[in-house]
Amino acid sequence: MEIFTSIPVFVAVVECGSFSAAAASLGVTKSAVSKRINQLESQLGIKLLHRTTRSLSLTEAGEHYFDYARHALTIASEGEDAITALQQTPQGTLRINAPMAFGRIHLAPLIPHFLLNHPQIQVDMEMDDKVIDMVAGSFDIAIRIGKLPDSSLIAKHVAPCVSVLCASPEYLAKHGVPRHPSELPTHNCLNYSYFQAGNEWRFIGPEGLVSVVPKGNYIVNNSEALYEGLLAGLGICQMPTFIVSQALKEGKLLVLLPDYKLPKHAVYAMLTERKHVPAKTRLFIEFLQQQFDQEMPHWDK
Repeated sequence: MEIFTSIPVFVAVVECGSFSAAAASLGVTKSAVSKRINQLESQLGIKLLHRTTRSLSLTEAGEHYFDYARHALTIASEGEDAITALQQTPQGTLRINAPMAFGRIHLAPLIPHFLLNHPQIQVDMEMDDKVIDMVAGSFDIAIRIGKLPDSSLIAKHVAPCVSVLCASPEYLAKHGVPRHPSELPTHNCLNYSYFQAGNEWRFIGPEGLVSVVPKGNYIVNNSEALYEGLLAGLGICQMPTFIVSQALKEGKLLVLLPDYKLPKHAVYAMLTERKHVPAKTRLFIEFLQQQFDQEMPHWDK
């Protein structure tokens, strides 16, 4: 039986690429992971992993065993999904990954309402602006915003996502109001370091697509930090309205270049491809879709 309980640990180590990452994914200690792998190799009577202080790789036997082990876990997971999809009362742990700003501003206030209505579900939410590997992280749902890359993940639309170019009245009074995207390189432009389009800002205007490479003295991997910079009069930035809508309504920030629109995106709930979606997962996605208007979410009204 110990072989079977060690299989998920072995698969996690290979998929995560290290003992420490696997331990974090599984919620156990690194020493517990190491002990399980040693037990598995001892019981099988063969070495599965080459490991040094700096690297980890599969032996030839490990490569063969990993193919079977991963397939076995997939079948077991599909069986669990098939059963949980039939649950009359959804239950179990729901692991969610979400971007920091959207998670804090818009998801965190909703989670208590969801759990009060479904007390047999436990939510384990991790907020991080990095794009994570859902399988390696054992997440049921990942909230993603923006243009989605090609992948095997299934995307469920949650809400539209509109972005605007904005700055504070104080900044504009000091540095002037840009009238065309080509003027932006002369301004202090704040940048989000995980921006999918890289260093380039793209606009759709009267003459079609216009691209510029802005320059500025502040790059950060958190949207709310950029928001604070805008409010302080530091510069110009493109921001999603789910963060800046209230500041726009109050006049603390002003929309720039209204004739030049930023590309439209959306908020998605991502799922791994599977035959059966567990009831807890399906229920949470439906809950989000009900909370956020599919045409115009509350922050844009």
